[in-house]
Parts: sequence; C-alpha cells; structure tokens
Amino acid sequence: QVQLVESGGGLVQPGGSLRLSCAASGIYFRFTTMAWYRQAPGKQRDLVARIHTSGITTYSDSVKGRFTITRDNAKSTVYLQMNNLEPADTADYYCNAVTMNGADYWGKGTLVTVSP
Repeated sequence: QVQLVESGGGLVQPGGSLRLSCAASGIYFRFTTMAWYRQAPGKQRDLVARIHTSGITTYSDSVKGRFTITRDNAKSTVYLQMNNLEPADTADYYCNAVTMNGADYWGKGTLVTVSP
C-alpha cells in the first residue's frame, strides 16, 4: 500500500521559513518522480516544484528563488524548503508521486499559513 505522509506545515510570519517533508512508502522511491502542489481556498491545485529521479528540478515562477525541492532516496523522503514566505503562499501543500508506470499518488496535505 502506497503512503505519502506530509509534515512540517504550520503558522509562520511573512519573511519566515518552513521545511516540509514527505515520507513515502510502498513505492520504489528512487525511480519515482516527486512533486509538491498547493491549493489555496477556492483555487485549483497547482504545481509548486518537481524533482525527477535524475535530480532535475522545476519550479513554478511564483516560488523560484525562494523554494527548494530536494530528495533523500535513502530515506524515501522529499523535502520542500520554503524561504521568504509571503501571505500568498498560504495553502494546503500536497505531496505527489508519479511512478515509472504512470501511477499517481497523493498525500493528505499539510497546511501552511503565512500571516503576521
């Protein structure tokens, strides 16, 4: 059974930092593309960052230069380091895994709130 468990969300002031973690199980992690998405209230779920098995990363324009996605294959965990947070970054953040055969899995999400 595949499980993606996010952690690290919370309340932070503008300009602050948080690091999200997503621990994966039930998949061949090192062969799986991992990503973070976010969904603000009343809005669609959007890609934040993706890291391929090669280590190549992509980011949405809104987070480039502020967020960094990394992966630790030994721990089957993907991270999202978020710096210089803005109120517009407030959202539920979801971990996503896409396996080599195209299977798509989601975590339950972790809430990030950026507020004074």
